[in-house]
Amino acid sequence: MARKTATIDERSAGPGTAGPAEGRLPAGPAAFAGRRTELAALAAAARTTGTTTARLVVLAGRPGSGRTALALRYARSVAGQYPDGVLHARLSAPDGTRVPPGRTARRLLEQLDAVPPGLLPPAAPDAEDPACTALREALADRSVLLLLDDVRDAAQLRPLLGAGPGTLLLAVTAGPLAGIEDVDPVILGGLDQASAVTLLGDLVGGTRISCDPVGAADLAEACACRPAALRLTAVRLRANARAAVTDAAAELTAATGRPSAGTAQDAPAERPARADRPARRRTGGKEAPVAEARPPQADDAPVPVPEGDPLGGAFELLYRTLSPAQSRMLRMLTLAPAQLADLRTASALVGCPAPEAAGLLADLAERELLSVEVPADDGTARYRVPGWLYPRLVELRDEADRPSETELGRARLLERLVRLVDSAQALLAPGAGPAPDPLPGPLRLRTAAQAARWLDEERDQLLTAVGDAIGQGDLDGSAGRLVTALLRALPLAPGTAPADLHRLHELVLEVAERGGAARRAAAALLNLGDLQAAAGRWEQAVERYRAALDRARTAGDEAGCARALESAAGCYRALGDAVRAGDSYGRALALRQQSGDAAAEARLLARVAEAHTAQRRFEEALREYRAALGMLRRLGDERGAALVGGALERLQQQLAGEWNHPIAE
Repeated sequence: MARKTATIDERSAGPGTAGPAEGRLPAGPAAFAGRRTELAALAAAARTTGTTTARLVVLAGRPGSGRTALALRYARSVAGQYPDGVLHARLSAPDGTRVPPGRTARRLLEQLDAVPPGLLPPAAPDAEDPACTALREALADRSVLLLLDDVRDAAQLRPLLGAGPGTLLLAVTAGPLAGIEDVDPVILGGLDQASAVTLLGDLVGGTRISCDPVGAADLAEACACRPAALRLTAVRLRANARAAVTDAAAELTAATGRPSAGTAQDAPAERPARADRPARRRTGGKEAPVAEARPPQADDAPVPVPEGDPLGGAFELLYRTLSPAQSRMLRMLTLAPAQLADLRTASALVGCPAPEAAGLLADLAERELLSVEVPADDGTARYRVPGWLYPRLVELRDEADRPSETELGRARLLERLVRLVDSAQALLAPGAGPAPDPLPGPLRLRTAAQAARWLDEERDQLLTAVGDAIGQGDLDGSAGRLVTALLRALPLAPGTAPADLHRLHELVLEVAERGGAARRAAAALLNLGDLQAAAGRWEQAVERYRAALDRARTAGDEAGCARALESAAGCYRALGDAVRAGDSYGRALALRQQSGDAAAEARLLARVAEAHTAQRRFEEALREYRAALGMLRRLGDERGAALVGGALERLQQQLAGEWNHPIAE
């Protein structure tokens, strides 16, 4: 029996529908029904918002309403209108952790291939991230659709709203975004019953549903006509060909403890947006969106599924049908960085062979318990735990898995990542050190190009894994090994940005400070100062170098003290403070003289001479230049001797009145 499903033909937009970046969008579910009214409301909102700045359309819906699937469907349907691409980013992880606006901006700039050199996080915690400014500038004359999923609050969007009028921001959220004026969200409720039954037919089989129209209607009602609950229930029906549709409806109703999914208390939540008028704003205590009516929660907590919700009941019924291996895999995936996993990370979490992990992941995705993400560049399938499911899985993990098993899974994951990073580094810099033990075949990175792409794709996950481990504080040894591996490997990947290295060195500093490792803290501060100096942020660099000097003194590290003093002096010199530059160079020189480092001593003598010259202390400058020149000649450094000799000659000419210009740098 032929059925008409309310879908959008992605070919209907004509040639060039897929923008340059559309391949970065997750696939979304294949079966899609209804939502014509909501799609029309999105299109109307996109036409009526913004004329001089970026347009903003907000799509709000409770967990399980299919808001992400609808946003993906809409984005693909209009991709042809945005020749510069469709970009995608998630603004929070399934565990509720917010992604800072600056980090989101950097990843979007990477998708545009428009990352400015030397881009670092803001100097002050409350300052706007320069990446947001760079993104607005990059979007000023582009026509781009930004699909921003899992938005938690207006602060995550506000830095992006100043982009050019060719940009459309489609923000997908669970509730209202207070603080952004003149935006009427499209509120997403359940499907209409006809579309819900149609979706069931597509998922289960048209004949089976059409033979029991009353049971199908009852099942749609028991699911509150919400797509996620319908999909989970359809999985159980597909697995049991003899199960009656009416029995599935009765089981779900009993599991939720609700007499009906269409009671009066749910009516406002399930009312779809109308296409003939924009969806009304619902703020404060009047007509609040469903997602707002939830118990108080921590700022970074995931949006919960209310007790008695059909989605929760559908999951509980399906979870009982999983094998022990499937249910354990699902629980352990809550430990993956940002709850994103592939066969490499999943096999480490549960301690099974990679092919077995790949099969378990595919089975769970087929059962609608994992969302399918964009595959890795080498074709490796990637999956994510849905945000609505994360809190319940954590509860199940705490009930079913011993703490020692959980800690072992986390430790295995970190060690697996260390081996992967080491293997990537060995491929990118062969001969730089001993070759690591080869990984099993399915896990192996085989070429330098694949290693570079893997580091680029997994950069956020690797840094998140380090941050998670450091935040827990119980696996500092494994976290430290991963940090060391990343410090060697990330600079070899062409996509690594200074901001990524800055984030990594801050994590190193956190571990070192917590463990009282002053020498390691000094090294991290020196690296952070170097990144600030390379970006021309001299004041911030000086602060880092002075902090490094304090830690190096505590550790009794004279070489570290000398390095911090010399680096700080370079910043003072760039700021035009010759007095402080000379003082710091002089103190660094005294330390180098004590250690017997002749090359460093010669370099610092020349720097001290330059500082004396800037202060018009010419006799001292001549003395230091001559001392540096003599030392460089003894060391056989012809290039250094030529440079210092030239500076000495220019100074002598100036003093003799033969050249009245300042000394060249």
